Amino acid sequence: MTSESQRKLQKLQEITAPYEALLYDVDGTLADNMLAHKLSYKAAAAEYGVDLNTDLIDETAGWPTVAVAKEIARRYQTTFDFEVFSKRKSAIFIERFIQNTQPVDYVLAHLLANEGIKRIGIVSGGSRSTLQITLKVIDVEGRFETLVCAGDTPKGKPDPAPFLLAAEQLGVDPQKCIVLEDGDPGVQGAINAGMGWVRIDQL
Repeated sequence: MTSESQRKLQKLQEITAPYEALLYDVDGTLADNMLAHKLSYKAAAAEYGVDLNTDLIDETAGWPTVAVAKEIARRYQTTFDFEVFSKRKSAIFIERFIQNTQPVDYVLAHLLANEGIKRIGIVSGGSRSTLQITLKVIDVEGRFETLVCAGDTPKGKPDPAPFLLAAEQLGVDPQKCIVLEDGDPGVQGAINAGMGWVRIDQL
């Protein structure tokens, strides 16, 4: 780990020290795979004749894939089956990118340092099947107590529901949970849930 990663790890430890539970986002937080997700969305959109500007994926970071598909259709004034698009995007990601996923080293180190000390949950807008592969590839499989993902709550980030469900499953007061995120929707969800938060990309 570089000295900069060591600094970020130390900062994360300081920020999260007062909390009982740690709720990690996956894509862009534990896993360094946002470019891969952007390219997967772009490839899926191209199959529908859409030349996607991937800035939209930054704006919707943490949204369920189906919700992103709806937003793409809205912005580009086109129509397609959102569920079919979502499955195609996930298939492209799995086929072309997932096995090469690397962890964000200081975030993974933070999780490992707190394993067995604090309660650990995963809260992501991704599909369970894709997330389980990603978590296995970056060696996080079996290192957390709960996984909340797309479809587990009626609304996804920035709604607080996914975070509140994770807290409930861990049996921890939301005010004693801190969310580790890389996107605004997740941060808003944490704030709406009354939890602490930290943007790992702004340490």
